[in-house]
Amino acid sequence: MSAGEKSPSQLIDERIAELGDWRGAMLSRLRGLIKQAEPEVTEEWKWRGVPVWYRHGMVCTGETYKKVVKVTFAKGASLDDPTGLFNSSLDGNVRRAIDFAEGAEMDEAAFKALVRAAVALNAGRG
Repeated sequence: MSAGEKSPSQLIDERIAELGDWRGAMLSRLRGLIKQAEPEVTEEWKWRGVPVWYRHGMVCTGETYKKVVKVTFAKGASLDDPTGLFNSSLDGNVRRAIDFAEGAEMDEAAFKALVRAAVALNAGRG
């Protein structure tokens, strides 16, 4: 990375700051939970501005829209979701997503369990 280039983590920090509303706060909170669940996770900046977290492969993305912050798990269809967090992209064969609207309640323990399960699946332990 040259001196003028920003790291993916810096770009994600900037995205959170530029949103400046509940979406930035939600993305920041989700990012923190992902890092708590899997401290070895790495961050990337893909597809013109989508934060992506990796550990043994893609774990999930964090997309921001007007009405939701969407966390898409790359192999979500293969993950157990005992608490029913997945509420979007349910008809696909591979991905599953969670849409968080403004003021949405979040089961942090269940979310971190999904992150850990996704990492285990990527590592061939799932």
